[in-house]
Amino acid sequence: VQLVESGGGLVQPGGSLRLSCAASGFTFSTYAMRWYRQAPGKEREWVAAITSAGDSTNLEDSVKGRFTISRDNAKNTVYLQMNSLKPEDTAVYYCGAALRIWALPTYWGQGTQVTVSS
Repeated sequence: VQLVESGGGLVQPGGSLRLSCAASGFTFSTYAMRWYRQAPGKEREWVAAITSAGDSTNLEDSVKGRFTISRDNAKNTVYLQMNSLKPEDTAVYYCGAALRIWALPTYWGQGTQVTVSS
């Protein structure tokens, strides 16, 4: 089983990034997917979630209106589109595969760093 995040980097405040999480080794289309982030010195926090079919999504309040989660089951990939980025979005972002949209992930990726700074 592998979850591999990509797309992180350094971006200026107000900018955008699109994170990807490519899955392999399990039946991706049967798992809900969740994005988390962990800032330095802070606990990991949930950011976004999407059902296995992609027909329902949920976002943490601080990212609503700025972030969008989506998935392509044909490509075994989940995405996190991040717009209007703020310095407080700086964190390592992780994707996770869960049996239900609100369940804790069974599988985790290794994370990708997002830094928002001028």
